[in-house]
Amino acid sequence: MTATPSTVPTVEIERLRPPQIRAALAACPVVYLPLGTLEYHQEHLPIGLDALTAQGLCLTAARAHGGLVCPPLYYGTGGDHGEMPFTVMMPARTEIEGLLRQSLARFEASGVRLAVLISGHFAPDQVAMVEALAAEWNARQGPMRVLGLAMDMSGRDPAVPMKPDHAGLFETTLLASFWPETVEVSALAPLDPAVDVDQGRSPYGRQRLDPAHPLWSIFGADPRRYDPQDCAPLQAAMMNWFNGRVAAACTAFSEYAQHGDAR
Repeated sequence: MTATPSTVPTVEIERLRPPQIRAALAACPVVYLPLGTLEYHQEHLPIGLDALTAQGLCLTAARAHGGLVCPPLYYGTGGDHGEMPFTVMMPARTEIEGLLRQSLARFEASGVRLAVLISGHFAPDQVAMVEALAAEWNARQGPMRVLGLAMDMSGRDPAVPMKPDHAGLFETTLLASFWPETVEVSALAPLDPAVDVDQGRSPYGRQRLDPAHPLWSIFGADPRRYDPQDCAPLQAAMMNWFNGRVAAACTAFSEYAQHGDAR
């Protein structure tokens, strides 16, 4: 399976006419489905962050290597933020799975040969859903394969310079690398470098669920230490991780098809 950029005017599938979609898929039969949720990410970040970062990865990959990008799905499941301001979290994954299964079936029927699910929301329930959907689909041994990824999987790559988090330095920096106009770190209380706000505990600890904590609902490194100069290196590392996973899936699919297993 080749991965070659096409000559269509955009990689956003919803903006294309059928002949343009056919041309793009003929050049590279890959579709990206960015997943996220509407979730509180403290006062300095937008509630759509998870889907926006996933979309940023997908758009950047498709523009460079081919394929088309679906509109983000802003509904997710799992995590400790369900009752926080402006959060819309599905209590179970059933409805989301139904949407994704139908999307996958229609894309397979339209000639797509690799569907990439990438979730910017990486609560354990969401990650389990993405991985299970991919495994279930691929067990069918049909003509389309599914790659299921979540943003936190990048933490296993030593080349990624920041540890994935929730509303912390990683998510703040990565979002700013794609959509800088959406980040406003000054909305947080001023940083006092001499104060350990966690009193020696992990920045991922449950003390961050206390509304009195200065970094309430933020899990990870302090986003007040955000430096715009870190955006490009983080984005480059994340794109290397993401493109590498997609390229490996393309290679695996080509080998699978060449052995006559694709139906």
